[in-house]
Amino acid sequence: MKRFLTWVLCLGDRIYNFCILHYRGVSAKGKVTIHGKIQIFGHGTIRIGTGVTINSCLSSNPIGGDTQTILSVKEGASLTIGENVGISNAAIVCHDSVSIGAGTLIGGSVKIYDTDFHSLDYRVRGDYEREEPVKKPVVIGENVFIGAHSIILKGVTIGDRSIIGAGSVVTKNIGPDEVWAGNPARRIRQGGDGSENSVGV
Repeated sequence: MKRFLTWVLCLGDRIYNFCILHYRGVSAKGKVTIHGKIQIFGHGTIRIGTGVTINSCLSSNPIGGDTQTILSVKEGASLTIGENVGISNAAIVCHDSVSIGAGTLIGGSVKIYDTDFHSLDYRVRGDYEREEPVKKPVVIGENVFIGAHSIILKGVTIGDRSIIGAGSVVTKNIGPDEVWAGNPARRIRQGGDGSENSVGV
């Protein structure tokens, strides 16, 4: 009975998610599980692999921060989310290209931006017809773990199996099997096997 009541209570979210995924033309292969209501903006290309789980409400991951997952993909841009990726109440803004490898876990309130949003030139900043914000692809490898409240900025590549400590701001490329943390993020050590989990992930 409890499972049935839970299913009924979540029926509205399921209908909403089904509609918004189809309206935005999202290509989803296999089973994709969404807890809560996902928010999708823009008319870019979004591809989601099978086995992906997205938390998009406070009750699904009450660790603080945003209560919904937001995917904002500008027309002409592309977001690719690999198989068995987990995303919790995160925001991904894509004006160029964002790629997330299979098995990667993205913690609560993580932000991933492939754009500066505004020009660095004060003379045109805010003039949407003239300013051209810098945008560069973000590439996140397979089995990466990004701790809660971290920010991944434009042009960053994160290698397979690396770990980003909670609250980090990543501005540089990170190789495979590395642990980074801090603002700005710095390399803590080589090896992402979790044998010395002391970076607050």
